[in-house]
Amino acid sequence: MTELTKADIERICSQQLFHLPYFRGMLRAVEQSFYEQQVLEEPIYDLGAGDGHFAWALFENQKVIGVDPWWQPLLEARKRNVYPLLVQSKGAWAPIESESCGSAMSNSVLEHIPEVQPVLDEVARVLKPGGKFYFAVPNQRFITDLWGIKVLSSLGLKGLALTYSRLFNKIARHINLDPPEVWIERLKRAGFDEVDYWHYFPVKAMHKLERGHVAGLPNLLWKKLFNRWVMFKNCKNPFIPYDEVSRLVANPYDEEGTCTFYIARRQS
Repeated sequence: MTELTKADIERICSQQLFHLPYFRGMLRAVEQSFYEQQVLEEPIYDLGAGDGHFAWALFENQKVIGVDPWWQPLLEARKRNVYPLLVQSKGAWAPIESESCGSAMSNSVLEHIPEVQPVLDEVARVLKPGGKFYFAVPNQRFITDLWGIKVLSSLGLKGLALTYSRLFNKIARHINLDPPEVWIERLKRAGFDEVDYWHYFPVKAMHKLERGHVAGLPNLLWKKLFNRWVMFKNCKNPFIPYDEVSRLVANPYDEEGTCTFYIARRQS
């Protein structure tokens, strides 16, 4: 594991917070820091490439295969010149040779997939024996510890709090908000024999992310009008919690964290 320097942390925060709404950027910055401390063997299978922003921030001159079910984001990803190969696929099958990838990654993607087991099976198929699969997902605390739930429950509105939880996660398209034991069982069924994990992103940070879905509405306007999420790319921008996110990236681990990062090793 490679330790991050202060310059690394500043670069990561800038790459995420200056290009995304802050509530997305703060989480992505923490996640990027985890990948940067690992050695991802090439070729890298990137499940859920999206518009390619995360790979643009993370990789430089590496052989990365991007896979995503949506065509428009893939077109955006192609413009970033990060992926030598982009594939449109739902993840349960990809036109990639078995045991051909040195490692795989999937960042904040698996929680959105209804039938996730076949997707994990496919990741195991394309990985070389002993190859590692790195992925980040929100966990069960996104069901129980949301800010809106806390507020409504404190007012005695427990039924409304439950409705809020369901609505928030429906809007976020969260399906698999599961604890480690559930993911470990899925991974073992897919053919992974060693699984390490840690929790990150404290409840307080999740609450800021949650409220950011409203506070970040101006970013949506900038994107519609100027095709950019952030208008003023500066760490002194009062709408960018730069210092707070820098501290979060420097000290990301939290036993009660609302997200979990996994490293799973394919059976040899």
